[in-house]
Amino acid sequence: MFPFRVPLLAMLASVALCQYYDYDYQPASMLGPSGPNCHQECDCPLHFPTAMYCDSRKLNYVPMVPTGIKYLYLQNNQIEEIKAGVFDNVTDTLRWLVLDHNQITNGKIASGTIDKLTALEKLFFSHNNLTEPVVPPSKSLDELKFMHNALTKFPSGLLSDKENVTSINLQHNQLTSDAIAGAFKGPKKLLSLDVSHNKLKKLPAGVPGSLEILYADYNDIDGVGAGYLGRLPALQYLRLSHNKLVDSGLPAGVFNVSSLVELDLSFNKLQTIPEINEILEQFYLQANEINRFDLSSFCKYITPSNFSHLKHLRLDANNITHTSMPVEYPTCLRQATDIMFE
Repeated sequence: MFPFRVPLLAMLASVALCQYYDYDYQPASMLGPSGPNCHQECDCPLHFPTAMYCDSRKLNYVPMVPTGIKYLYLQNNQIEEIKAGVFDNVTDTLRWLVLDHNQITNGKIASGTIDKLTALEKLFFSHNNLTEPVVPPSKSLDELKFMHNALTKFPSGLLSDKENVTSINLQHNQLTSDAIAGAFKGPKKLLSLDVSHNKLKKLPAGVPGSLEILYADYNDIDGVGAGYLGRLPALQYLRLSHNKLVDSGLPAGVFNVSSLVELDLSFNKLQTIPEINEILEQFYLQANEINRFDLSSFCKYITPSNFSHLKHLRLDANNITHTSMPVEYPTCLRQATDIMFE
């Protein structure tokens, strides 16, 4: 098996190797003695006094945050609720709030806590027990992570004034297509959206044209609407593996867009190879039901200057072999270094 492209691998590694990379994090023990302006359960390094480290301390509550703190790390605890008043000193200064790997539910988040954080830029709330997202009023909000919760809805309009959000991670929840209808219309600078491992039957509607990365693998999607990708002129990476895609659900040329660099349609029910643009570089089709190799899916015309830029093509676990390829394929796929059949 050949390696994925570096950008994709780097993103997957960031998720797999967890929060230390996401948070630009160093354990407090490596940052020197704690300053006086700090909660007794936590550490606030003298040379980084705006950060308060309360992670991995078996806390079952969110401590009162003192004035001046901008970065608050509370991951890997046993927190079940957020009581009123804990953020009163930092409502207009707290920038990062990290609450990953706790046991927080929506009903245990007091009014006047997160909903009063007007300067927050990053909210990391993964691996908790939320049934719907909690979004602060901050216009500076840049990144939202709600992975591995129990989200069943994402109310329309929740992000209507969050124009600066660039990244939203919602994978491993219970979201349906209806539950996210209209949810992503607000962020006009959104670059990355991950809705994989949910219960979607179609790709999310209303996503902004700025989107560059869309991951929707491990859902129940059986087709892609005509013109959907045409409304996303900046999209480079699209993952639709482990869905229920069939040929009848893909209008002719639906993936023939010049922005895509990587397209993953593996582990679906396709019988033919969809038409792609000559610009595409990575194409994953393994574990489908493909029974023929049609060169026109890759090249409409073959000239010295017109050919496919495809570098990696996976066709293993289908109903074709290398002998299925037409003799003229090297002229079309002249840049392909990996074509895998088994």
